[in-house]
Amino acid sequence: MNLANLSTTTTATKNPDLRNDLLELNGSMQTGPVLRRIQQYLDLIRKMYKRDGFLEIKSTNDFPISAGIASSACAFAALSTAVANLYDLHLEQKELSTIARLGSGSACRSIPSGYCEWKTGSRHEESFSISIAPEHHWHLWDCIAVVESNPKEVSSTKGHNKADSSPLQQTRILDAPRRLDICRNAIIKKDFGALSEIIELDSNLMHAVMMTSKPPIMYWQPTSLLIMQEVMKIRQKGVAAAYTLDAGSNVHVISTEKNYKKVDEILQCIPGVVEVLKSPTGSGASLIQSTSTN
Repeated sequence: MNLANLSTTTTATKNPDLRNDLLELNGSMQTGPVLRRIQQYLDLIRKMYKRDGFLEIKSTNDFPISAGIASSACAFAALSTAVANLYDLHLEQKELSTIARLGSGSACRSIPSGYCEWKTGSRHEESFSISIAPEHHWHLWDCIAVVESNPKEVSSTKGHNKADSSPLQQTRILDAPRRLDICRNAIIKKDFGALSEIIELDSNLMHAVMMTSKPPIMYWQPTSLLIMQEVMKIRQKGVAAAYTLDAGSNVHVISTEKNYKKVDEILQCIPGVVEVLKSPTGSGASLIQSTSTN
């Protein structure tokens, strides 16, 4: 589910005087692991498409980064779009999704618009995302209860790398196609009851894997639990709301257009909630202004 009100804006420019790639993130020049990750990705794209020249990347977010709000997905979707244009790659959406995946797996889902599904594949070309429904198909809202806006101590990448150490991971993987079918059908049929049940199950399974990894990763905070419990209570009272968490302590509460304002009010009153970010479904990555070298 792509979001309309949360975004990353990225520009990529060539500079013949550069001796390496540069990254400016939210006005601050980056070094260390953050810069190296971008450089490795750009090296990969240059090798794949036989391009050269170091780039200066400038990127800004209007939501907290590295806090479990899919900032990496948004960042690499934007970066892939900008770099593909700069290098005149003329990629179709499918291929753009595949190269975004190389930066961050979930970034491939931020390329198409609306409600997106990530296709599995045994080869690079077979693993990409498609839109299963346009953004206006179902007017759902994401009310993100921000519990912690600072970068999390354990990155999503490190969490993924430890997943196989959990005895629950293989069961989670084997059951994934069933959960995906239920989720896809719930979206297509606009069945909020089925959607709420499956996204909460999927979220709980992922965090159960992380909690049983070696060593355990505990992303949930006390406030996270309070929010999840409150969401279950208000749903029993007829408020359309369902929770899901990425690799972090912040809670995404999915709701309908009719109910999201009520959900926002309730979340604002929970102790420990710093702020609530709200957004309806939105489009995927897009080019704002061409920076093509031709």
